[in-house]
Amino acid sequence: MVLFLASSVVDLLVELVRFKTVNDPVRGVKPGRECVDFIQSVLGDWGISSRIVEVDGYYSVYGLLGEGEPRILLQAHYDVVPVDPSEWSSDPFDPVIQEGRVYGRGAADDKSNVAAIMAALRELAGFVDSEGGSIVFAFTGDEEVGGRRGAGFIAELLDREGLTPHYVVNGDGFGLKPIVRRRSALRAEVKVRRKTISIRGSLGEYIFRASTPVVGTRHAAYFMPGVDTHPVIAASHFIRSLGDAYAVELGGSFIKSNVVPGEAVLKYVVGSSSASSSVEADYGLTVLLKSIVPLVRAPLPVDGYSDYGVSITPNVYSLEGEWHTLVLDIRAMVMREDTIRRLEGVLRGVLDENISGSVEYRLSVYGRPSYLYTPVSSEIVGAFRRVYSALGLSFGVLEGAGVSDSRYYSTRGIEVVDLGPIGGNVHGPNEWVDIESLRLLSRVYVGVVEELVRTWRSSSR
Repeated sequence: MVLFLASSVVDLLVELVRFKTVNDPVRGVKPGRECVDFIQSVLGDWGISSRIVEVDGYYSVYGLLGEGEPRILLQAHYDVVPVDPSEWSSDPFDPVIQEGRVYGRGAADDKSNVAAIMAALRELAGFVDSEGGSIVFAFTGDEEVGGRRGAGFIAELLDREGLTPHYVVNGDGFGLKPIVRRRSALRAEVKVRRKTISIRGSLGEYIFRASTPVVGTRHAAYFMPGVDTHPVIAASHFIRSLGDAYAVELGGSFIKSNVVPGEAVLKYVVGSSSASSSVEADYGLTVLLKSIVPLVRAPLPVDGYSDYGVSITPNVYSLEGEWHTLVLDIRAMVMREDTIRRLEGVLRGVLDENISGSVEYRLSVYGRPSYLYTPVSSEIVGAFRRVYSALGLSFGVLEGAGVSDSRYYSTRGIEVVDLGPIGGNVHGPNEWVDIESLRLLSRVYVGVVEELVRTWRSSSR
């Protein structure tokens, strides 16, 4: 039993951030059970019962308030992306409160939403008992690695238990604005065989660093070509511009497929007949690097409009045995399986054009159509509009750059809105959330649930 007496939603967030719930599949790290035990215990102290479910070592907290229709799902995820502590001004898991902000890994993405929904549940328990309707809630631990064993499992569980929701409010957004559209997230893996060559010339080294001057986040979905600098794309452009240049080695702070690395370190040699010595270079790495610029500019097919268009970022590189491996994060409005196959064909054409037949390469594309799309004319958006008006908040819907667990419901025709507080540096150093927006967030969750229930009841009479 965990003893925790929260005096505010901010106190709750601070305690949640202290749990190191990192999801890092590259290094075989996943969240333990401690955070879900804490969540369940706090809810239990408030008289809200729940149960913990486990799938492949990933834990979720799941429960139900009230009974009958409408059924409204409130969900958020407690897992976070890995950190590079050297980039932070303080310990990422020892939250700092300063100038109206809470700093810490997960402060914005997504433990702020966990805290706000928990606080909302405490207030809503009495409402559904008196007004009717039911609230399903879920806090999951694998959103940062796809969500299949968290939100995906919960969606199937609700179907089996006859609790498929009519509406979903997914706590995973930003700016305190309803998000009604998100692109699919795909991943391409390019492997090129290592091929050593001897080049007469001198060894050089260049360090390329990430820059996000407008939106301070390393989340790959928010990368904006022409504004932000990606260190691996910069390395590709650099070696392409040198002419007779060959890569020797590529290093850097590669964290995760959807996190733009902080830096890339390129060792290279430029051929020179007048050089007194030779350097062992890698032809396979050279052609892989030179193919990156055309890959990220490839005209990929889409099935619908997105404010963000298509984004392709090369975020993870490794050398294992005889193979160089590059992982590309791809964001596009893809709604059909056959579009993914056409997309793969475009990438293969780029590689065929840029990688010589003298070196072997392999390409694999992973993912499925998993988008968010909820019309602005939907009932749930109308409920948000009325609640924002009542709270004196300006209303406007947004498109989210990254994917979220809402895809497990939106693709089935269920009305879904993503929501989150005002914050910054998501997936990057010194992540933060605005405290006042966090307090408002909990009030919005309460208001939207009450509005949906009352509207449903009124229309059913």
